[in-house]
Amino acid sequence: MKAIVDCNSFYCACERLFRPELHQRPVVVLSNNDGCVIARTDEAKQLGIAMGEPFFQCRDIIEKNGVAVFSSNYPLYGDISLRVMDTLRRLAGEEHVEVYSVDEAFLELSHVPPAQLRGMAVNIRNTVQQWTGIPVSIGMAPTKTLAKVANRLAKKDKPRTGCVMILAAPHEIQSALEETPVEDIWGIGRRYAAKLNRMGIDNAWQLSKMPVEWARKHLGGVVGVRLMRELNGEPCLTLQEPLTVKKQIATTRMFGKPVFDFSEIREAVAAYTAKAAEKLRRQSSLAGMIQVFVVANGKKNEKYEYNPQHWYRYHLLPYPTADTGLLIHYAVRLAAELFHPDIRYLKAGVILGELIPDNAAQMNLFASGLPHNRRALMQAIDNINAAYAGEAVRYAASGIRRLWKMKQMHRSRCYTTRWEELFEVR
Repeated sequence: MKAIVDCNSFYCACERLFRPELHQRPVVVLSNNDGCVIARTDEAKQLGIAMGEPFFQCRDIIEKNGVAVFSSNYPLYGDISLRVMDTLRRLAGEEHVEVYSVDEAFLELSHVPPAQLRGMAVNIRNTVQQWTGIPVSIGMAPTKTLAKVANRLAKKDKPRTGCVMILAAPHEIQSALEETPVEDIWGIGRRYAAKLNRMGIDNAWQLSKMPVEWARKHLGGVVGVRLMRELNGEPCLTLQEPLTVKKQIATTRMFGKPVFDFSEIREAVAAYTAKAAEKLRRQSSLAGMIQVFVVANGKKNEKYEYNPQHWYRYHLLPYPTADTGLLIHYAVRLAAELFHPDIRYLKAGVILGELIPDNAAQMNLFASGLPHNRRALMQAIDNINAAYAGEAVRYAASGIRRLWKMKQMHRSRCYTTRWEELFEVR
């Protein structure tokens, strides 16, 4: 059996940790630059606030119902996530835990007797809540894909399930799959869901009954076949093995204010490149290509009109790399090619492509310039930044003051990662 432990409304739960008066109050967390709703408590969902809804569109509902609003506070969320994952490792064993995302982890439970599964799930749920203050839902099933199905149902009806759902018997699995729309299956995106709906396949049970060769043809080849087998209770994804591997890694942000100066563009691009490189190393990959793009407004009759234009440049790297310094070197050069004076820039981004596993790189014998074999340095930087939940160590090219940074008008304090913002008890 496999399990997935998923934190309930994680960002909102982190905000409630040090604000006990919010525990019965609706809470939402906003995206970068306070643009859209990206996390909601159950109380906020009941008010009709939709995921991804622009903040300005639901402002009336928020003000009328006293909804607590927060900007994304990633240092806080990252630190609380580390505490949750460390708790899971202590409860299930280091070798049995795969951290899947900031608020999700898979557990390998094949060594646990079936009669003990529910008791273990309840103990994990209660212990994580007690030790970290974060409520979680747990789904257990023979495969990772079915565990995701179980987890979704555990969260959907919390009073009935107690945030725990175990799918073991064939009739339990069938019932759960019949309840699961195809768009809610792990690994099925919007386009595939629309395609399946056009074919008359509306739920996971119908999909699971399709022939393997059909999946090979209509669901992306080997990936689709593995998905089908997982739905039928045949484990195809081991721990540490994701359903899909990212083919590109991107970091992009809107600026907190319009930017005119190249020094600010350069800092932003360098900072985004460093973040993308960290993500690249996290999935043990190397990049063979880097692309930089900006979004700007043209200047017309001394007035600015919101008519975004996209400019981009890319560069094929001399050899695959995950070295932040080398990637920043090329990213800044591309940014300089894109920059034009007297243009108002609204956004920038960095995309890393041509990804390969870091153990499969073929180096260029004649490559020169910046060093490329600095894994120990990169690992040290990543470890320090992970320990301090932020950018404790960063390249000077990414700036100090960062006047271009995104707006965070509703950010809470970094209660656990900054001395000056620690929680005070009087």
